Amino acid sequence: MTLIGRPIRVFATAALLAAGGPLLAQTGPAPGATHLDAEVIALACSPTLVFTPPMTSLLITGGQDASTRHMFRPGDLVTINGGSDNGIEVGQEYYVRRVQAPRGTSTSRETPATIRTTGWVRVYAVDKTMSLATISHACDSMEIGDYLEPFSVPQPPTPDANPPKPQRDNYGHILIGSDRRTLFAKNDFFTIDRGSDHGVTLGARFIIYRDKRRTETTKVPVTSELPETVMTPEFLYELGEAVVVEVKPEVSTLLAMTARSAFISGDYVALRK
Repeated sequence: MTLIGRPIRVFATAALLAAGGPLLAQTGPAPGATHLDAEVIALACSPTLVFTPPMTSLLITGGQDASTRHMFRPGDLVTINGGSDNGIEVGQEYYVRRVQAPRGTSTSRETPATIRTTGWVRVYAVDKTMSLATISHACDSMEIGDYLEPFSVPQPPTPDANPPKPQRDNYGHILIGSDRRTLFAKNDFFTIDRGSDHGVTLGARFIIYRDKRRTETTKVPVTSELPETVMTPEFLYELGEAVVVEVKPEVSTLLAMTARSAFISGDYVALRK
């Protein structure tokens, strides 16, 4: 195993690191101050949607502690089920993500799963088949079973200062957010059912609307025993505005810039284009 650039040996378990004698690696070095801006950190922690389960070959499989734990925080050492044989090297950074599938059903186009970013880690020590990593930043508590993807610093979009009018004939809809949330406010991230296939680009702006049509029941017609239901038309109510921070072919992640009232799943979104 390699530890911060110097060779050591592995004993019976990954918890015993040889550095002139057995060493219980219960915690890693204290996490340092991040060099990332708050805006970049928020963007890195934002959710996305998938219609098929992601490939999850690299996983968090445990930690270095005297007790059995399933959740971890900055300052903990976590175990990864891959090492130098998988191309992992000391100093590499990885996102840690969690699949939040819909309850009672599988992930599909009709029932997509949310991908929750729980943080990112830096590889601290490497063996052929296992590694230890320190938690660089936690968006949420990390858990056994969370999976890893290569880390890259996201680039915050620059919203158009003079955006065009919103398209009124091509409405999309708000879907869900992290932890399958359905209610959102200013500075929250959420997903929509529009992506690059629909002309969406990074930094594009959307207006959020709510359809306030009322359902009314009228008197029973003479020719029927059932009351007649009528939808009373109203103008769409403008709730606020959001900017695109991540784009996929069929879905996008948005950041709420302004909000007169809470956004909810099902509200309309109109692209400024």
